Amino acid sequence: MTDKGKILAVDDTPASLKLLSDILMEEGYEVRSAINGELALHSAFNNPPELALLDIRMPEMDGFEVCRQLKAHPKTRDVPVIFVSAILDTEEKVRGFELGAVDFVTKPFQREELLARVRTHLEVDRLRNHLEEQVEARTSELRESEKMLRASLLGFVTAIATTVEMRDPYTAGHQRRVANLATAMARELQLSTDQIEGLNLAGLMHDIGKIRIPAEILSKPGRLSDLEFGLIKEHPVTGYEILKSINFPWPIAQIVLQHHERLDGSGYPHGRKDQDVLFEAQIVAVADVVEAMVLHRPYRVGLGVDAALEEITRSRGILYNPEVVDACLRLFLKQDYNLLP
Repeated sequence: MTDKGKILAVDDTPASLKLLSDILMEEGYEVRSAINGELALHSAFNNPPELALLDIRMPEMDGFEVCRQLKAHPKTRDVPVIFVSAILDTEEKVRGFELGAVDFVTKPFQREELLARVRTHLEVDRLRNHLEEQVEARTSELRESEKMLRASLLGFVTAIATTVEMRDPYTAGHQRRVANLATAMARELQLSTDQIEGLNLAGLMHDIGKIRIPAEILSKPGRLSDLEFGLIKEHPVTGYEILKSINFPWPIAQIVLQHHERLDGSGYPHGRKDQDVLFEAQIVAVADVVEAMVLHRPYRVGLGVDAALEEITRSRGILYNPEVVDACLRLFLKQDYNLLP
């Protein structure tokens, strides 16, 4: 028995199933195999795996239906599902993500790519579960060990943020830079120490939902299709779903959910307006826009500080909170703030 990870592999083609299982077992994972959807569900419900790898095209019960039933069952609803399929259609990927899958691996797959994605999702899920356990275990001791608890939370949050950014080298450090700028603006706005601490953690995790977006979309150099951009726009909801059950002392899940909302209601995912958007989320929104414009992205070179400040100034009071914009402008124009210290 190994503690590296328990994986359920499902494929109706014996040769493909054996190849997949052999690769995973050689890497030290505990692997259970199923040749069809019914056997897969029986195995998963009786002994839930830590991760499921599902073929899509299977007779009688396809991978989509297996995923749907896994997500509907209380024992397996939190099990990460990766589809392993020859399907390249974006619409099929959208359907898979809507059912709750976390990733796709395209056949024929490269061994190292498969193992990297398996390792990433297992690590994220374990970190999330461990973080939730730590928060629950220590909440009752908060008054006596507040300093230690918050230091522990920061460590776990940083680990999660680093794991997410490993999938997208173009934005490595993005969450940390957004958190740093957001907390600098919060200090400029004279928020309380407690609010600033919560804002820092929210900033470090604001894009955690991108773990469900295929890496090829995150790093795509060209223009995204409507379906691909639709997947991108789901990341605040995914981040909220990951964090909502964790009993933080701050509204971190809501900040993550709302960081793309805008004052005029033109944002996403819910089109919130004005005071319906948390003030902390309005701070993260400005920090996120500035960082994204200043630095390079796969689809364009960095536009620089002047362009970023011009954008938030032009949209001051329309998209972005005027007080937050003014605080950001003071940091860059009067205090020489540097995104890359």
